[in-house]
Parts: sequence; structure tokens; C-alpha cells
Amino acid sequence: MRGNLPAPEGLAGGGASAALLGLSVEPTTAGAARLASAPSPCQRGSRGMLRQAPSARRVALAPAYILHQYAYRDTSRIVEAFTAEYGRLSLFARGANGPKSSLKGVLQPFQRLLLSWSGKTEACALVAAEIDGAPTNLGKERLMSGFYLNELLLKLTERWDPHPEIFFSYASCIEALCTGAGEEAALRRFEKRLLNELGYGLQLTMTEEGLPVEPDRYYRVAVERGPQTCVAEAPCAVYGRSLTDLDAESLEDARSLRDAKRVLRAAIDACLDGRSLKSREVMLALRQTQIRSPQREKL
Repeated sequence: MRGNLPAPEGLAGGGASAALLGLSVEPTTAGAARLASAPSPCQRGSRGMLRQAPSARRVALAPAYILHQYAYRDTSRIVEAFTAEYGRLSLFARGANGPKSSLKGVLQPFQRLLLSWSGKTEACALVAAEIDGAPTNLGKERLMSGFYLNELLLKLTERWDPHPEIFFSYASCIEALCTGAGEEAALRRFEKRLLNELGYGLQLTMTEEGLPVEPDRYYRVAVERGPQTCVAEAPCAVYGRSLTDLDAESLEDARSLRDAKRVLRAAIDACLDGRSLKSREVMLALRQTQIRSPQREKL
């Protein structure tokens, strides 16, 4: 795997979610000021191309989701947003915590928004925000799955590197989580699509030798080489039908979901290049205290 993925960052939400996930955020004036006022640097995109924040401009009503935010001084916030047209970007929300701010209560995670901003630095000024469509309601039992999605985007995408298909895949997954659809299947589909769009897609239907995967055989999936035949007792062996089900995004049974999680986790871990996911660490801690928690095997 290539080593040009972005450095670790926080998770979605404000101070409450940051505290929940044990994040180390920068509430200090110096850290936020550096982000808000630094000149725009060139950045390397997920496919290795140079990306650069746009020159002075004003953008109105861009569809977006909030991935993470933290306080700056007394009443302002630094917001990390993910947009369909501009990718991931940082926005300076001046006065967002003030008692009369129109932004108060709007900048919520997992809610599709329309954001307007202006500026020429890497962190532009958020001008306005409004809810796009019906309010979303992600149940508390699925919040960790939402935080997991946000953390993947924060760690595996670059600023100002647009990925419209990832945006719409994220929106679809959030909708599935909110409406009670199968949680694990929704997460696996998003992971697969994310890897595909970032250029790290897996070969699931052809072996390293160029032969089609057979549903009734067992395989080991090498991230960079594809499936290799093996015996059922081999470490990390997955069923051939599970691979074809994952390729078709048809994850209907427990074995397909279990094998898909194993394959996709290995691929995502390779992309993370040794960096940990806070959402997984929290779920591990919960599993240690609540062995029978229904959330224990989702991420």
C-alpha cells in the first residue's frame, strides 16, 4: 500500500463525542489560529495527485456532512466538513457557540447540511449552514458506527480532494443506519466502496493466477495480490461464496458478513499504515465491560 495517506485526526462531533472517544483535540488558541490563518499548502490527493485549496472564492449551499468540530476561543468553532464537490475541508465558524448564532444547533454530525463559505486559506470562513431535507436521527445504539464512518473519512481522505461517489455512499450508509437497515451489511458496503474510490479496491472474483473464484472453495485474500486458494483450516481462510457475495454487495448471511469484515478490515488496516482507529478502541473497551453488547462485532 502507498504511504501517502493523511495523518491521524479526530472524530465526528463536538466536545461530547470527542470526550467519548478519548480524542486529543486542540482547544488552544494557538492550534486553531494556525489552522484558521495559515496559507494554503499543496496537498497530495488519495491517488497521488497534488491537491491545493482553491484561491479566494465564495461557495454557496454546498451539500455536506460534519465529520468533526472543536471549540476555538469562547464562541467559535473549527469544523471539519465533507462535501460532494470539494471533498474534505476545514471551516472557521466564527461565533457559532454564541447565544444568537444562526449556526447554533445546526452543525450536528450525521445530518446532511447545505454549507456556504468564503475565503482563500485552507480553513475558509463558514458563512451559513442549514439542514438539507428532513432531520436525521441516528439512534444511540448505532452512534459508534457513525463515528467509525467519520473517522475513516478523516484518516483516509485528503483535504480539497473531491470524491462525489464517496459522499453519496456515506449518505446512503447514514440513511441505512438511521432507518434500521442491517447495520453490519451497511458498514461493509461503505468500506468496500470507500476502498474502490480511493484506488485500493480489492480483487474478489479472480485468483492471483487469473482463475475465477469458485463459491465452494476456500481462499486467503492478499491485499495487493487477490485471492489465493487454501484449505478451510488455513488462518484467515474465507469462503469463495463470501467473496462473490462481497463483490456483488449481497451480504445476506452470517458467514458472508463475517468473511467480509475480515477481508475489508485487513485492507483498511493496510491503508491506515499502522495508525489506530479510536472508534475500534472504544468498542474494544465496551466489549471488555459488556461482553454481550450487540455492538461488539460491528466495526
